[in-house]
Amino acid sequence: MHQFTIGVEEEYQIIDVESRDLVSHVSKIIEGGRATLHENLKHEMHESVIEMETGICQNIQEVKAELMDLRRRLIKVAHDNNLRVSGGGTHPFSRWQDNNITKDDRYDKLLIDLGDVARSNLIFGLHVHIGIPDREEGIRIQNVMRYFLPHVYALSVNSPFWIGRNTGFKSYRQEVFVKFPRTGIPSYFSSAAEFDAYISLMIKTGTIDNAKKIWWDLRVHPFYPTIEFRICDMPLKVEETVCLAAIMQCLVAKIYKLHQQNMSFRSYRRLLLNENKWRASKDGIHAHLIDFGKETSVPYSELLRELLDFIDDVVDELGCRKEVEYAWEIMRNGTGADRQLAVYEATGDLKAVVDYMISETESGLTED
Repeated sequence: MHQFTIGVEEEYQIIDVESRDLVSHVSKIIEGGRATLHENLKHEMHESVIEMETGICQNIQEVKAELMDLRRRLIKVAHDNNLRVSGGGTHPFSRWQDNNITKDDRYDKLLIDLGDVARSNLIFGLHVHIGIPDREEGIRIQNVMRYFLPHVYALSVNSPFWIGRNTGFKSYRQEVFVKFPRTGIPSYFSSAAEFDAYISLMIKTGTIDNAKKIWWDLRVHPFYPTIEFRICDMPLKVEETVCLAAIMQCLVAKIYKLHQQNMSFRSYRRLLLNENKWRASKDGIHAHLIDFGKETSVPYSELLRELLDFIDDVVDELGCRKEVEYAWEIMRNGTGADRQLAVYEATGDLKAVVDYMISETESGLTED
C-alpha cells in the first residue's frame, strides 16, 4: 500500500490572561519558543494567531505523539509569557478591528487585494496534508473526496460565536472565510493538466501570483506531493485533531484503493455538495445531510456510520482504528461548538467559554 504520510497544521488563538481577549503577541510566542519550537511555529496574517506544524509523519501514532509534544511546549511558552493559547475556529468575543496585522510583504499584498475582507478574516483552522502517489491520482482523489468534505467538517465544527454574538451556526468560521475569493468546495477537474491550465490562466491574467492563493476546502497542493484538507475548524482537544486526520488519511487510502481496482465513486455536482456543507456549518453533527443516492435527508449519525463502514477495510492496514473510532466520542460528548454553547447556556458568560476552550486545549498536557 502507498505510504499515505500525514502532516498537520494547527492555528491557535493567543489569549491575554486577564481580559481573555485575543492579544497581538505572536512575536513573544515565537521568540519564547525559538529554542524548542523554532521550526514548528509560523506567523499568520493576524498577530493574535500562531500556527504550529508537525513534520511529515508516517502514521497516526506519530502524529499524535508529535502534536502532544509540540502542544505541551507551546502551552509552556505561552504560560511563561503570561499568555494562553487555545483551539477554536473563532474567538467568542474579540473584534477583528482591534487585532494587529503582521508586517510582511505577503500580507501587505493581501490587504491591498482584499481590504477588509482580509482584515476581518480572524479565524482559526486545521489543515491536514496526506501524501499522494502523484498529482494525476491526487486530482482523481480530490474529485471523489469532495463528496465527503461535509461529513468530515461536521465533526470539527467549533466556532459558534463571532464578535460577542451567538451566531446560530456551529461553524461561523466558514461564513467569514467565504468572503475570500477562490474558497469552498473545488470544481471537478478531468485531469492534472486541466487543473494546471486553470492555475496558469489565473497567474497569466494577474488574478493570483502563485497557486497558494487558491484557498479551497481541499486542494492538491501546488508545491508538495500531498492533498490538503482545509475545511475543518481548529479543534480544542488533541484527540479531536488526531481523529480528523486519521479519517482523512483513511478516506484518501480507500479512494486510491478503489482506483487501483478500477472502481470509483459517483461524482456529484458542487451545487449539491454545497447544500450539505451549509447544513454541516449550521448544525454540525445534529444536521440532517442529503443522501444523494437515496434522494432523502438522513441524520448525520447514519452517514457517519456509513462513512466508517466505507473506510473499514483500510483502517487496520493503516493502524488507526482507535483514532478513527474517537468520532463516536465526539458524537457522545458533542463537537467543540456544542460544548462551547453548553458552557454559555450554563453561565451566560463568554469569558467562561474562553476559560473552557483554554482548559480543553491544555487537557492532559500541563504539569499542574
